[in-house]
Amino acid sequence: MGALHKGHAALIRHARKLAGGDGCVVVSIFVNPTQFGPKEDIARYPRPFASDRKLCAELGVDAIFHPPSGEMYPAGFSTWVTEERVSRGLCGAARPGHFRGVCTVVLKLFTIVQPDMAVFGRKDFQQCMVIARMVRDLDLPVRLVFAPTVRENDGLALSSRNVFLSPKERVEAPSLRRALLAARAAFSKGERSAAKLVRLVRGKIPALARVDYIEAVDSATLMPAREMKRGDTIALAAFFGRTRLIDNIQLG
Repeated sequence: MGALHKGHAALIRHARKLAGGDGCVVVSIFVNPTQFGPKEDIARYPRPFASDRKLCAELGVDAIFHPPSGEMYPAGFSTWVTEERVSRGLCGAARPGHFRGVCTVVLKLFTIVQPDMAVFGRKDFQQCMVIARMVRDLDLPVRLVFAPTVRENDGLALSSRNVFLSPKERVEAPSLRRALLAARAAFSKGERSAAKLVRLVRGKIPALARVDYIEAVDSATLMPAREMKRGDTIALAAFFGRTRLIDNIQLG
């Protein structure tokens, strides 16, 4: 959705490598209004298009997909795409309607651009799984590539929303990553109880943060797990002030 940072740059570089010398790399920059709830931060979402365009040029992007909202959603728009299982929990439960907006805009993107491959970041783990299910279920001719999360030196996952953190919040925000790493360490030492691992994560998040959710799930189905196994995921979302941050970790 724009406000491109080092994480997006890594995705673009990966796309360029996959495309090769003869391939075309297209970057979508579109603040999608349909994936924001009525009380969410679309009005304050950063839109530094000039700097985004400069970064794309430096990285050898061939085209930027940057349509006006009214072109993507013309008057009378009434057709929506919903995924009804993988999107049910986590951010789907916390943000009703969010993934309807995601699926609809991504399907429109794929239909218009017709890519052979599409590269997404694993920080938005549930989004990756929802889009993968949509591609599978609707037989879309696109190969999905999920690239690793890019982080600051202190572990904070890069996000366009990080610019809204106050200095104090920015100091505390890496606690999310530390909490998840503690859970992975406990799993490596033999802890398998999902409830205990979730409690461990919650106990390491500072009082400054307001936890939205912490869930231990099967990575393929995103259904809640009771006993964790290798490859399962712990995902979380928390507010620092008005800024909502997400992160996740795979166990084992």
